[in-house]
Amino acid sequence: MEYGLIGEHLPHSFSPEIHKKIGDYKYEIKELRPEELEDFIKAKDFKGINVTIPYKQAVIPFLDEIDEAAKEIGAVNTIVNRGGKLFGYNTDFGGLKALFERSGISVSGKKAIILGNGGTSHTAEAVLKNLGAQTVLKTDLVPGKGTITNEEAVLNHSDAKILVNTTPCGMFPKLSGMAVDPADFPNLDGAIDVVYNPLRTDFVQRAQSLGIPATAGLYMLVMQAILAAEHFFDKPVPKERAEKIYQQLLRMKKNIVLIGMPSSGKTTVGKILSEELKMPFFDSDEIIIKKTGREISDIFEKEGEPVFRKLESEVIFELSGKTGAIISTGGGVVLNPENIKNLSKNGKIYFINRPLENLVPTSDRPTASSFEAIKKRFEERYEIYCGFADKIIDANCSAKEVYEKIKEDFQNENFGD
Repeated sequence: MEYGLIGEHLPHSFSPEIHKKIGDYKYEIKELRPEELEDFIKAKDFKGINVTIPYKQAVIPFLDEIDEAAKEIGAVNTIVNRGGKLFGYNTDFGGLKALFERSGISVSGKKAIILGNGGTSHTAEAVLKNLGAQTVLKTDLVPGKGTITNEEAVLNHSDAKILVNTTPCGMFPKLSGMAVDPADFPNLDGAIDVVYNPLRTDFVQRAQSLGIPATAGLYMLVMQAILAAEHFFDKPVPKERAEKIYQQLLRMKKNIVLIGMPSSGKTTVGKILSEELKMPFFDSDEIIIKKTGREISDIFEKEGEPVFRKLESEVIFELSGKTGAIISTGGGVVLNPENIKNLSKNGKIYFINRPLENLVPTSDRPTASSFEAIKKRFEERYEIYCGFADKIIDANCSAKEVYEKIKEDFQNENFGD
């Protein structure tokens, strides 16, 4: 390995794609068991590496020199091999500080709570103090020196203005969960989650639903990678490249999610999008049929709609972990708001708004087997579709034209938080 990333479990890492955009060098991922770490570092068979969970502190004893900032934080995420001597740095500091600055969340003079007590929490503490936070508290599952429990944070410090999540709660592949609920802190001015996969964690979604400025950690990841590359090659990388790479990565990782009535053309449009944009295509109804070996109409008839909806939600949860995909959903997926919440973690929701008179009943659609049934469902669901959609697409046209509208919107959007 010349350049790369070491950690214990790395199936979710976006780092190789980021470094590929930074420069022309090979960047690899290497998973190491704890007992393998010492031998790997001492072998020095690399030019430059990044270090992630759980080794940001464990690598320190094997380094020859440590940058003062990394020493003060007590965590190293970048190691450079210069002539057999290993130099340690912490680029997470610059990455997280840049994330705060990009988000517009002001920290100065405020009480902040860091969720978690691992290596990244030390970086978060240093950043918050650097940005002028008045009080910085850290939580841990078991209270210890310098930490409080999550329960104590809610009970005694609900006046906190800033929350920073450094725990793996809600991180791929376990997409659900929050260390604390932002709703328990009614005075919040901002919430930051260092998790970047999914693109919007439960923690971020919850804060945003309350009108609190919140963002996840993808921009931090991009910025720290740029800073790491500067150490690898001892030359500056223009900082404006961070925003460009961030936007490119979002387009690569964001899903296009199609919702709408039965026979509105979701599957047809989805397949065109998949073919033209070179993105994998998934149809939730087709996956249910494949998993159960049964037609949807048969499930409805013999076991009822509640059984089908449970199966549907399970499939939707699995699909929500995909990135860079086209996902076509069943017409009733919006009946469970949790489905849309999960799909929104990595996806942009498009409502294929085909006029009622153009919807065609078919016998294989249990809730749309006649025009009367379609009309009833249309009236029941139309406002729900509109309410959940990030973008409503007028589908009173050909499937190819619908594709063009979605493609233009998706490719031209400057993705925000």
